[in-house]
Amino acid sequence: QVTCVEVVEAYVERIREVNPLINAVVKDRFEEALQEAQQVDKLLSEAPGDDYLEEKFPLLGVPFTVKEAFSLHGMPNTSGLVSRRNLIATLDATVVSRLKQAGAIPLGVTNCSELCMWYESSNRVYGRTNNPYDLQRIVGGSSGGEGGVLAAACSVIGVGSDIGGSIRMPAFFNGVFGHKPTTGVVPNDGQFPNARGVRTSFLCTGPMCRYAEDLEPMLRVMAGPGVDKLKLDEEVSLEEIKFLCMDHDGGSVFVSPVDKEILQAQKKVVEHLESELGVQVQRVAIHKMKYSFQIWSAMMSSKDSDGQEAQLFTDLLGDHGKPVWPLWELMKWLVGMSSHTLPAIALGLTEKVMKLNPGGNAKLVSMGKSLQEEMEALLGPDGVLLYPSHPTTAPRHNSPICMPFNFAYTAIFNVLGLPVTQCPLGLSSEGLPLGIQLVAASYNDHLTLAVARYLEKAFGGWVLPGKV
Repeated sequence: QVTCVEVVEAYVERIREVNPLINAVVKDRFEEALQEAQQVDKLLSEAPGDDYLEEKFPLLGVPFTVKEAFSLHGMPNTSGLVSRRNLIATLDATVVSRLKQAGAIPLGVTNCSELCMWYESSNRVYGRTNNPYDLQRIVGGSSGGEGGVLAAACSVIGVGSDIGGSIRMPAFFNGVFGHKPTTGVVPNDGQFPNARGVRTSFLCTGPMCRYAEDLEPMLRVMAGPGVDKLKLDEEVSLEEIKFLCMDHDGGSVFVSPVDKEILQAQKKVVEHLESELGVQVQRVAIHKMKYSFQIWSAMMSSKDSDGQEAQLFTDLLGDHGKPVWPLWELMKWLVGMSSHTLPAIALGLTEKVMKLNPGGNAKLVSMGKSLQEEMEALLGPDGVLLYPSHPTTAPRHNSPICMPFNFAYTAIFNVLGLPVTQCPLGLSSEGLPLGIQLVAASYNDHLTLAVARYLEKAFGGWVLPGKV
């Protein structure tokens, strides 16, 4: 009913209207996108039949955005690092290339936190991104620009990556869908920083969308041949899913208690599943979840099976140049002279402290391994766990520095390697998005995606900001 050019023009106009407020798109490629849209329209007018095109280009003409940490030809790829300010990507990251080959049209790249290791998307290259529901609040990180751009209806689908919740936190704070696939299914190539050593099994690249039904076609394209490991063609009978529910992590001293309204939203999901599907949602208390932050931290800095050390964050900050001394950077930061953000400096300092307790770390790594076995056994072939996406709704700017470890609610599932879908559940009394994580055993992504589609129908999914 509409031409591809009209679609792309509508999104370009929307970005121009909204981006000055939210600062999510940090570099656009509007002219190229419009030229590509013209080519799509030409192809459609000349094509032998829709079936042929649908098979060859499943995402033909669909506008999308990409987290700036991924290479997109002709676009910057700094990851918020001042020393990379002039770096322009000459190639496409694997997932970006696959989406383009499927016919999707990139509109530009979106903001992230410095080196993708903080949950507020702000850096010294592009500044700070604001939440479309309340400009005084964060979009989350590190795929925060992506979360904001989707929530503000500036893009249809987006590419994110996640090593501690970097897809799911922004999806939660911005009221959209985000999926962290089972580890090792979607390639991570072509992003900076990429994971090395043990972290290669924690970093996941995945889809972010406004609508639940878009997660699966996008995941299929991004995974390429790897999609065969997932059971996406299996029919899912929701009545036969074993639903489990856990309200909080058990009370970690490092993490905020879960907000009442988030608990309330989760309770409504449980009641809805029980009354509408006739299932029994089983309450569980997994004791080791209380140590989520410590387990994630220890596993992130552990050696891999070949004995290779995890890459130091301070080395990444220097980007193969001069080493960065966190304490010296802190002194410089206090007088406004550092080119790094405070969270990045703090992370560098924390890393030094973590190295001082190798014995404690080894214990936590083995606790993580036994938690992984426990979770796989508990979930089994048909289980889905309901768990908060974050203890609070989108915090105000800069406040994460006071509660730096709240991301443990998402991070634990990276080191466990499980597939997780963040699903929006309407807005809080303050007009901020609520949501929930849906977790399944490895390679059971089809279960969480099916439940997300169901909950979208039941609870309304994405809500346009400013509508209430």
